[in-house]
Amino acid sequence: MGIMEILGVAASVSLLAGWRLYLCIFATGLAMRLGWIAPPEHLQGLAVLANDWVMGAAGLGMIAEFFADKIAWLDSLWDAVHTAIRPVGGAMLALALVDASDPKWQVVTFLLGGGAALASHGAKAGTRAMVNASPEPFSNIAVSTGEDVVAGGFLFLALSNPKTAIFVAILLAAAAVIAVIAAQRVLKKLFGVPADPPLT
Repeated sequence: MGIMEILGVAASVSLLAGWRLYLCIFATGLAMRLGWIAPPEHLQGLAVLANDWVMGAAGLGMIAEFFADKIAWLDSLWDAVHTAIRPVGGAMLALALVDASDPKWQVVTFLLGGGAALASHGAKAGTRAMVNASPEPFSNIAVSTGEDVVAGGFLFLALSNPKTAIFVAILLAAAAVIAVIAAQRVLKKLFGVPADPPLT
């Protein structure tokens, strides 16, 4: 893989970790095991993502997240607990994919991966708070199922076809920004927070 492809995969996986961290860990470990991606030489310890125990734990987390994410308000509690976990997971996944031998670039990769996961996590959590304000339960299940399909599909696309990963990353980043802005506006209206006064 070329540097742009590697960066695209790392960015895509980090952004998706903000939605579905355990799915991303499981899928990255599986991709390493199948030879789609190789663990970076400077961080061979991250080959542990392909370990049976790690993949098993990630698989259990993936199943728990799948069901917790379908229940109104439990999904928001789950998101709150994972506010500190998903960015760290996204940062570690970025490090697992980017072979930066220079410690300076390792830190940059860690920060950008964590920032990407935090941004997409914020978009997800804000959107969910907005959906949970709806009185009927079906919108929550529909949104969660849509997230499952999109996250799984984009993750498979990024890992199996790295040339498309940079486009996936750009699309996900744009979607996260739009979702954060939309959620902020809707939540202000729902909770009666007055709009910002116009500048004079």
